[in-house]
Order: sequence, then C-alpha cells, then structure tokens
Amino acid sequence: MATYSIPNTLPKFSPMAVPAAITVSSPLFTLIASQQRITVPRKLSAKATKTLSPASPPTLSSSASMAMSTTAPSTPLKKVLVPIGFGTEEMEAVIIIDVLRQAGAAVTVASVESELEIEASGGMKLVADTLISSCSNEVFDLVALPGGMPGSVRLRDCEILRKITSTQAEEKRLYGAICAAPAVTLLPWGLLRRKQTTCHPAFTDKLPTFWAVKSNIQVSGELTTSRGPGTTFGFALALVEQLYGESVAKDVGELLLMDSENDCPRKEEFNKVDWSVDHTPRVLIPIANGSQGIELVTIADILRRAKVDVVIVSVEKSLQILTSTGTKIVADKLIKDAVESTYDLIILPGGAAADERFIKSRILRKMLKEQDSAKRIYGAVCSSPAFLFKQGLLKDKRAIAHPSLETKSTDGVDTAKVIIDGKLITSKGSYNVIDFALAIVSKLFGHARARSVAEGLVFEYPRVG
Repeated sequence: MATYSIPNTLPKFSPMAVPAAITVSSPLFTLIASQQRITVPRKLSAKATKTLSPASPPTLSSSASMAMSTTAPSTPLKKVLVPIGFGTEEMEAVIIIDVLRQAGAAVTVASVESELEIEASGGMKLVADTLISSCSNEVFDLVALPGGMPGSVRLRDCEILRKITSTQAEEKRLYGAICAAPAVTLLPWGLLRRKQTTCHPAFTDKLPTFWAVKSNIQVSGELTTSRGPGTTFGFALALVEQLYGESVAKDVGELLLMDSENDCPRKEEFNKVDWSVDHTPRVLIPIANGSQGIELVTIADILRRAKVDVVIVSVEKSLQILTSTGTKIVADKLIKDAVESTYDLIILPGGAAADERFIKSRILRKMLKEQDSAKRIYGAVCSSPAFLFKQGLLKDKRAIAHPSLETKSTDGVDTAKVIIDGKLITSKGSYNVIDFALAIVSKLFGHARARSVAEGLVFEYPRVG
C-alpha cells in the first residue's frame, strides 16, 4: 500500500507567512477569473510591488502587530478597517482579515457593538481589536465590510461606521462589501450610486436593476463587491491587488495554494466506508494559539450550516486563542470539559505553532488514540497531518498535507485537494478547506446536502459526487 511519508519532527514553518520573494508564473487574474468570474471594468491603478520585506509598523494593535511581525510591504503601510457585529458572517470576516494581513496590511477589526466580543452568524465567537468609536478620526486605505445576517443590519445601523465609509467613498479611497452587505448596508447609505454591484443571490432583487451584475466579484471604481463566503478568497485578493499591486496579490495567492489548483481533482477516496450515523453528528474541533483562522472558522461554519453539532475546544488554559494572523477567537469550552463526551469526528485545523501546542496536550492525544481504536472518524488540514503522523495515526494510510511538509506518494494522490482513506480525511490548506468541509458533509449526509450548502455559500460544486 502506498503511504505518505511525513517527517518525524514538525517543521518550523508557517504556511501563511510571506517569504521575502516569490516567483509566480501564472497571472493572478487569469487564475482567479477561472474560479471566481471576476469583472474588472477598469485598469487597477496600484503599482506592482516586487518583493515583500519585513517592516515594523509604529501604531498597531497587538493582534495586528503579531500578524505583521514577519511580513509587510516595505512602503507604504496600508491601513484597513474590517467592522464586525452580532451576526456577521464568520467565514467572510476571517478570510478578509487573514488574507489582507498576509499581504502586509495593518488590519483593525472593530466592533460596532458596545462590547468587543461578538457572536457571528454561525455561532463562532470573534473578539475585535477595538470598538468602532476609536476609529472615527482615523484614515483608512480600505474599509471592507463582511456580510451575514443580521450582521449587515448591525453595520448599517452604526452611525460611526456610516460616516467613516461615506467619507471613504467621497475621498475616493477604497471600500468594499460582500454577501448581504452591498444591498443591506451600502445601498441605504447611498454608496452604490452609479456603481455596478454584485451581492448574494438572495439580495440581488434589492439592488438597482440597471447596475446589478451577476459576477462573483465586481470592481467598480473604488468599490469592490462580492457574492458570498465561497467567493471571499477572490474578493480579498482583489482588494490586495488594489492596495499593493498584482505582484503581492500573486504572492499571497500562491501561499493560499490557489495557483496549483486549476487542474487538481476535488478529492480522492480510498478504502471507502460509510460515515453516516443514526443521530446528529457530533464534531470536535480542537484549537490553540497559532491555529490557522481561515481553516478552523471555515470548517466550523460549513458543518454548522449542514446541521452538525460542532464543539470548538481550546487546548490552552483560556477559551480565547490568538490565531496565526492575530485574529481572536473564543472556543466553546476547554478540552478538559469535553473529554468525557464521544465525538463522531475530530478535525484538526492547521497552524505550525498550534501543532506544537497539540503535542503538549495529553488529553487531545488520548482522545485521538481512542478515536482511532474505536474506528471513529478523524482528520487534519495543512500542517496538522504531521501531528497525526507523530501519534502513529497515519500508519498504512494515504494522507496529504501542506506542500511545505514535503510529503510524497508513489500513487501521486498528492494532486487532489482532499484525500479520504477509510475514516481518515486530510487536505493541503486554506484554499482547499471549503472542499474539505463539503467532503465531510457529503460523507455524513450525502452529496445533495453538500451541494445545497455549497449553493448557500455561492461556491461552485459538482452536480454529481
């Protein structure tokens, strides 16, 4: 049987860190357009930046500083505002934040509520860097609004945010919105006038008919709009290109593994077994400081959309963790309070620093060993298959991990986005994680449920499994 060979020691790498210089052969918009159907009616004015080099921004929040510590364009520092509120769509918020921080932007996550912690539309708890009131006198290069309901309404009703975004538009600086936010937030503010606009299909009828378009990403002057969670990667990269130029956007796209996915099979399955259960599936997602935010949030969000009982547990001493790019996320409980329960599936998001924290968690190691012994399902994304390997949980199994782990297979299955072997499921990293989560939904409930969830995300998914 062909198996993957993963090093015995965890590599000291950060899949989301931007190297000093990257050579990319494929043009960014050729790549994204094939998957996201972008419409760009004008030539972007931002100048291309050839390399990414370290910088030390003078006035950033602690989380932004952490995200910026290894990567940033040399000049100038770009300031971005991402507002969040009760009911904000977590996938959209976290993908926007993470991708922009990977590009080197100083992203401020601001709560439009009276407190920093908000519960997003899918139940994820996010913690903002500051309250929106502290941003009223700041000048931003970009204001990017995530969608979600009632999150878009909460943004719309925030007078401070309305003034910030209106000034942004008046002074011809960049602003953008995704999902419900173009129709629910920007339209009442009068910020879509004479702008071609797209949004989530459920809200298209609210847009002015003449200016409404069906492209997944639409750039119209300083305004960029997009359709939903499944188009957020392309939306965020379009914003990166406008801020920093095509070269930086291509670099980030490569780090997300977008450039290697054009002809990549969606999934490969070996030793096929049934995953269905006679109850609501229970899924455990352990997280730690350094976990990859896009991966953990996307997996949880999609599984909850499919009506899975998802429990997010912290292996740290506190519920709040800091992701690899500085986003603050609050777990549902500590792992010590979850140990007595049985879970149909345990899924590990990636993040090299988090993997080291996982190794130190005796409880997590014990739970995974029991999961394997009881022939229940488990899986990992990005760097975390290396942790499974160290625990002996990949023996005689086909698996895949982030390319930085230098995995190899005699069967060549490393070309697929997702590998399923019996009751093990693995995937490469951030850009593959939607496919990874939908593959889980398909195995638990069938292809029709996965396709229905994908449609709500505005994510292209095959008609046949």
